[in-house]
Amino acid sequence: MKASDEAEFTEFAASTIRRLRSTAYLMCGDWHRAEDAAQDALVKVYRRWHRIDRTQGLNGYAHKCLVTAVLDQARRPWRREHLGDTDEHDTPLLDPAGTIDDRLFVVQALAALPPSQRACVVLRHYADLSLEQTADVLGIGTGGVKSQTSRALARLRELLDHPERSAT
Repeated sequence: MKASDEAEFTEFAASTIRRLRSTAYLMCGDWHRAEDAAQDALVKVYRRWHRIDRTQGLNGYAHKCLVTAVLDQARRPWRREHLGDTDEHDTPLLDPAGTIDDRLFVVQALAALPPSQRACVVLRHYADLSLEQTADVLGIGTGGVKSQTSRALARLRELLDHPERSAT
C-alpha cells in the first residue's frame, strides 16, 4: 500500500473504530466480541482499501464488514456452547432493585431480538444508516429492512415497557 493510502486508512480507522465497536456491541452485547468484530471489519477494509469508493462507499462497506463479522462470530461453535438453555425470547427483563443503568437495559432488550432484527435496528437507529444503506449492508431488500425493523421495534417496546421499570 502506498504511504498516502496508508496514512488515509490510518486516519479512517482511528476516527471510525469507536463507532464500529459501539455498533458491534449493540449487535452482540459483549465488549470483547465487539472489539474483535470491529478489528476484523477494519482488516477487511484495509485489504480492499484501493478498490473502495472513498467518496460514498467507505462507511457502508465498513458497516457491511462489521455486520458480517458479528454474525460470523455468532455462528461459531464456541459461541453456541456458551449460550444458556433458556429461550431468550421468553426471559423477562426485570430490574426489581432499580439499579440497572438504562443503557444496560436497552442492551439486554436488544440481545433478546433475533440477529437480523437487531442488525436492522442498530444500523438504522444507532449507526444512522438510511433504509437503502441498511439494505445494502445486510444484503436484503428495503422491504425486508422495513419489516425487520418494524418487528424489532414492536418487540423492544414490549420488552422495555415493563411495569417494574416504568414505576421507578
